[in-house]
Amino acid sequence: MNSISWYFIVLLFSLSLTCSSASTLDDDTNNNENLVECLYQYSNNSTSTSKLVYTKSNSSYSSVLQFSIQNLRFETNTTSKPLVIVTPSEISQIQATIICSKRHGMQIRTRSGGHDYEGLSYVSEVPFVIIDLINLSEIHVDADNRTAWVQAGATIGQLYYAISQKSKTLGFPAAVCSTVGVGGQFSGGGYGFLMRKYGLAADNIIDAHIIDVNGRLLDREAMGEDLFWAIRGGGGASFGVIISWKIQLVTVPSTVTVFRVARTREQNATELVHKWHLVANKLDDNLTIRIILQRLNSSSSSNKQGSLTVQATFESMFLGTVEELIPLVQERFPELGLLKQDCSEMSWIQSVLYLGGFSSNESPQVLLNRTQSSVFYFKGKSDYVTVPIPESGVEGLWPLFYEDEAQYALMIFNPYGGRMDEIPESEIPFPHRAGNICKIQHIVYWVEEGDDVAERHMNWIRRVYSYMEPFVSKSPRAAYVNYRDLDIGVNNKNGYTSYKKASVWGLKYFKNNFNRLVHVKTKVDPLNFFRNEQSIPSLLPLGRK
Repeated sequence: MNSISWYFIVLLFSLSLTCSSASTLDDDTNNNENLVECLYQYSNNSTSTSKLVYTKSNSSYSSVLQFSIQNLRFETNTTSKPLVIVTPSEISQIQATIICSKRHGMQIRTRSGGHDYEGLSYVSEVPFVIIDLINLSEIHVDADNRTAWVQAGATIGQLYYAISQKSKTLGFPAAVCSTVGVGGQFSGGGYGFLMRKYGLAADNIIDAHIIDVNGRLLDREAMGEDLFWAIRGGGGASFGVIISWKIQLVTVPSTVTVFRVARTREQNATELVHKWHLVANKLDDNLTIRIILQRLNSSSSSNKQGSLTVQATFESMFLGTVEELIPLVQERFPELGLLKQDCSEMSWIQSVLYLGGFSSNESPQVLLNRTQSSVFYFKGKSDYVTVPIPESGVEGLWPLFYEDEAQYALMIFNPYGGRMDEIPESEIPFPHRAGNICKIQHIVYWVEEGDDVAERHMNWIRRVYSYMEPFVSKSPRAAYVNYRDLDIGVNNKNGYTSYKKASVWGLKYFKNNFNRLVHVKTKVDPLNFFRNEQSIPSLLPLGRK
């Protein structure tokens, strides 16, 4: 351990002891002010520490906080802010932050990419510290053994780029959005266009490093198989701070084929969406076709809604050539009318750019950008479909898309089947396997400020969610934990959360795996230090052994 690391630990321990002995006030506000003042006094005296610790008095505090915020709903003046942001560059600094936060009775939020749909990686209504892993983003690819070690602060885009620099025939089944952090995505499951062939990101994790509630650095062997099981799809923030993942890379052909075919309501989009539900999860494992529903201006004078219509975009990646692809689609989904000229052959890394919305002339280096070109207000929800949605059900959606709040709304249907049907529900905490046709992401964006505007858009997506109830999974109505949704249930903000209360949301995300997650949590973090509004609870009440 170098002198800077040791100094950092001594500093934080001294701050912890100073502040906790200075006051035992019941008033959280006064106690928090004491902590901020302590941190400010010490960090100003050390150049090295000031680069790692940011208090509200620091001129860079706001820019550091805002840099990874991906949802403007949580960048308002009324949004709760951390007392301290720690941007560690070494493991020892995270260990010290955990121990000192425990002594102060402060919660920790761990942020890698900042894409948490409810902002739980950087927002809390109780006193808290952010551990921002932005400086822990190293990636080491071993192409010969088809593995890689990825630090949790890296983004999916950085990982894809690193793989492409080592091999043209290796890839990894993770997100489409390149700015998502691997720390959160892998711990919740993680999916993309390789899912039907290779499963989830979490299905391809073979080791990990985590710092537990006692500040111990553990690998797979040291943490044991129960905890290793839990963090691969059960949400890592409930169990500690994940430092890095070892992943198994997957093979991809030197040439893949992509297409993007759009059909409006006037071009039989309703019938095509229904037919897709009949075939999408039964296609060749090498072929993934997803649907994006959105509204747009119509050039059809026959459109009863005037200038508006709804468009279904069928977006696909096939692990093979266009000559192999066309017969597969014509056999199972001829109604789409796919033509050879609709398709483009390219390398796997080029397909990452294409499907990620980048222009065709951009270099793969664009994947190294950690921020999106635009950030909006948004609210997301999710569903699973187990029975094909009838044409009448699809048709009933369209009036909702013509409403004002749906200007920037999307519904994204991602097909299951293939490898996802083969992996048992209990293999990892992510349970949504055989029997699912697809997952739906409901999402609505808006650009205007104000509580009234936000409430209108939130109400709109809740009405869409209510409309979809007859057509989606039941008992429970399942949801995807990486599309965090506090509407489906929350823990107590302070104090003990019962198993029964947490089950309201827990069974939707994890089904029968929720019970095992709770038992793992009780074993590794019995006093429930690592907690948030939807963290796995311990069976032991806070403060009791």
